[in-house]
Amino acid sequence: MNKRIPRPTDAELEILQVLWQRGPSTVREVQEELIQNRQTGYTTVLKLMQIMTEKGLVERDQTQRAHVYRACMPQDLTQRQLIGDLLEKAFEGSAAKLVMQALEAKKASSDDLSEIRKLLDEYERTGRR
Repeated sequence: MNKRIPRPTDAELEILQVLWQRGPSTVREVQEELIQNRQTGYTTVLKLMQIMTEKGLVERDQTQRAHVYRACMPQDLTQRQLIGDLLEKAFEGSAAKLVMQALEAKKASSDDLSEIRKLLDEYERTGRR
C-alpha cells in the first residue's frame, strides 16, 4: 500500500489520533475524546470528518444509524509520509539532521536514548524496526 494521502491539518491529525487509538468510531465518540483536551463542538468534529472523508483520510460506514468512521491509512504509514515530507523540506533529506533537531528540541531521557540505540541497532541489523 503505497498510496499518498493529503497532508492532514493539525485538527485532522487530532481526529486521526483518536481513530487510531479507538478504532472505528462515531462522530460523538471522537468528539468525547477530543473534549478531554480542549472544548470541541460536535458540529465542528462532524464537519471536519466530512471534509476528511472527501480528502480520503477517513472512510465512513453508513450502514448504521450513527455513521462510523475509520482512518484510511494506518498510523505508521501516515507518520512515515509526514516525516518524509518534513525530512525533504526542512532537513535537505538528512535523517541525521532531523534526529539531532528532534533531540535538541526536547531533551531525551536516558531511557529514551537507550531505546533509540536499541532501535538503531535493530534497524542496522535488519533494515527495519
